[in-house]
Amino acid sequence: LAMIQVYARNIDDVWFGLACAEPQVFAASFGESEQEVLGNLLDSLPFNVPFQVYSAPLPFAQNALSILKTIYDGEEKSFHFTLAVEHLPVYTQRALKATRQIPAGYVTSYGSIAKVVGGGPRAVGNVMANNAFAPLVPCHRVVKSDFTLGGYGGGLKVKYQLLCREKRGFTAEDTVDVEGKEMAIYPVE
Repeated sequence: LAMIQVYARNIDDVWFGLACAEPQVFAASFGESEQEVLGNLLDSLPFNVPFQVYSAPLPFAQNALSILKTIYDGEEKSFHFTLAVEHLPVYTQRALKATRQIPAGYVTSYGSIAKVVGGGPRAVGNVMANNAFAPLVPCHRVVKSDFTLGGYGGGLKVKYQLLCREKRGFTAEDTVDVEGKEMAIYPVE
């Protein structure tokens, strides 16, 4: 495996971080300080892989950082790089894949994800709490079954702000396909 490149950039007073080795992203983060973002990234890296912190991002990393910012700003954005999940447990991979199916403007519950990937809401919550790819894997779109926010590593205020930026005016619940099963999604309004 190639050396993992680690970057932290301040964009519009928010720090965005990325750990990558083209074409894979190993971790993504955002926060109030460079130290917080670098700490989150380093905590998420596989323990046996060399990494180096760089100041100027290469084009691949620059593109991925701009996608992070776009998603943070509440826009729907697809990306064409892969998330390095092979070192994660299979259950974690399945829960993260299901979470990636939740479009901007919608939320789902920990229990709804558990219905399509197995396990229980608490197991899904544990995966979300350790999501190394926020906001690329939009764990902020996963809430409790009573639609209260639940938890969020960046704090509930940040989760609420992310969801407010994603409001689209949707009024009807919907479903998305996850591994051949339908997962209920609900308007963020």
